[in-house]
Amino acid sequence: MALRTLQKWHAAGNDFLVEVIEHGTAPWWTPQRAAAVCHRTTGVGADGLMLATIGPVTSMVLYNADGSIAEMSGNGIRCLAAAVRRATRATWDSLDVETVTGTRHVTLTMDGDAGYGSVDMGEVTFGDTLPGTLGVAYVGNPHVVVRDDAKWSDAMREELAETLAEQVGGANVEFLTVLETDHLSIQVVERGVGWTEACGTGSCAVAAVAKREGMSGTDVTVDNPGGALRVQLDDGHATLSGPVQFVANVEWLET
Repeated sequence: MALRTLQKWHAAGNDFLVEVIEHGTAPWWTPQRAAAVCHRTTGVGADGLMLATIGPVTSMVLYNADGSIAEMSGNGIRCLAAAVRRATRATWDSLDVETVTGTRHVTLTMDGDAGYGSVDMGEVTFGDTLPGTLGVAYVGNPHVVVRDDAKWSDAMREELAETLAEQVGGANVEFLTVLETDHLSIQVVERGVGWTEACGTGSCAVAAVAKREGMSGTDVTVDNPGGALRVQLDDGHATLSGPVQFVANVEWLET
């Protein structure tokens, strides 16, 4: 039996549980435990569990809701930085975080329990375009971008997402609507999560694919179901900006 102290945060509705631990702490979380705490009815409920290890450097490990490991989360890393700031009672406005995709620089402006931040997401690269899609993009993790069709039901989107994701060995699938050249809208079926209120890496992926296809420019607002995110592109390099909001302190007793 173990008692874990967590913080819950969300970024445009994309919600995460964050545990802040000291460097050298013995690993405790497993995929099964992560899936249990993220479960929406029998656990606390979240799109993912993030472990922030602080010490000489700050590092991030991210479990998806199903317990699988995710390479990167643009919304999650802002929540992680905010959780570290809160746990350590710090006043800094920027933090470098080591991830499996490299070191990411996060900036934050906080006002109490809410704030706004940006993340250097690195380079967006492209894979071979699958038939019937706009493109495949990688933002540390894989994405398939599809032009949405208002006639599709969510069940049809889910079936298509499963088929497309399997073709690239697992991926997030974004359904894109172009509103203006500087304004996009997406719905996302996230690998290891399902439908999600927002996806930061997905917003970067659709912005890069839309720009490549001549549908949008280099500075776009991406409407997610849970709120708007901003993506700025510079020679294939993406910067993601958006809100963060503290939800609650959580004590999780695992038996």
